[in-house]
Amino acid sequence: MNFFIGCAVWAYKGWVGELYPPGTRTAEFLSLYSRRFTTVEGNTTFYAIPNQETVARWVTETPPGFEFCLKLPRTITHEGLLQPQIPAALKFLEGMQLLGQRLGPIFAQLPPSYAPKLMADLVNFLEAWPHKVAPLALEVRHRDWFTEPHASNLTALLESLNVGRVLLDSRPIYTGDDDPQLQSERRKPKLPVQFSVTAPFSLIRFISHPNLSVNQPFMEEWVMQIQQWLQAGVRIYFFVHCPIEERSPNTARHFQNLLEQHSVAVPPLPWNQIERSPNQLSLW
Repeated sequence: MNFFIGCAVWAYKGWVGELYPPGTRTAEFLSLYSRRFTTVEGNTTFYAIPNQETVARWVTETPPGFEFCLKLPRTITHEGLLQPQIPAALKFLEGMQLLGQRLGPIFAQLPPSYAPKLMADLVNFLEAWPHKVAPLALEVRHRDWFTEPHASNLTALLESLNVGRVLLDSRPIYTGDDDPQLQSERRKPKLPVQFSVTAPFSLIRFISHPNLSVNQPFMEEWVMQIQQWLQAGVRIYFFVHCPIEERSPNTARHFQNLLEQHSVAVPPLPWNQIERSPNQLSLW
């Protein structure tokens, strides 16, 4: 399976009644989520490192084929230089080995303050990562990384180490006059989209607009791009975010349907295999 789709989290109470059946308990969220989507971004590890009992429970609660793409903790990526954090990063990865086949690519999200002038530090960190143990993907947010010569230098570095590029697409939420992020606690940056892959896999983070129609032209563009990459053998992880998180699951489902309508060779969405109850028949 070379295509995985999901959301940023699984423990969201607002999904009860639509993604999850009415009356679903919090303890059941992961089990149900992993039987509706095929991957999760795993934002939880950015804020807190789970203990071994928790990681072992993640394995027992999810089916074979489901993958966690976990974000490196912010204590590693958001507190200055990366090189001093190499031991902590390796320790984090060691703790996640309990996931076994359910461990997808780990990804490091760098803050807007991490600029190209820190390239040497970034090289040291990426070279120290055990790429054969777990693939690593990188998301940069300083705008200079998207200008030359820094963009080409970063691409060459990622390609040389088989580090994936995290593709952040926040265009939908900056389309039109309204700002759907106003009520969101975590505003997403407005950065150029780089339609390129640097490794045998790539993570796409699609920051969707609450209004589904606004997303449509961008989704159509991603359908064509993903089709090309899948035909080239690239492994794709597609994550849907939304400032109004209640909308994320159905937006992801809509994107899956678009892929299928365009005859893109993607596996069926498990959620679509589940008989839908009457209250799930309509979108918003």
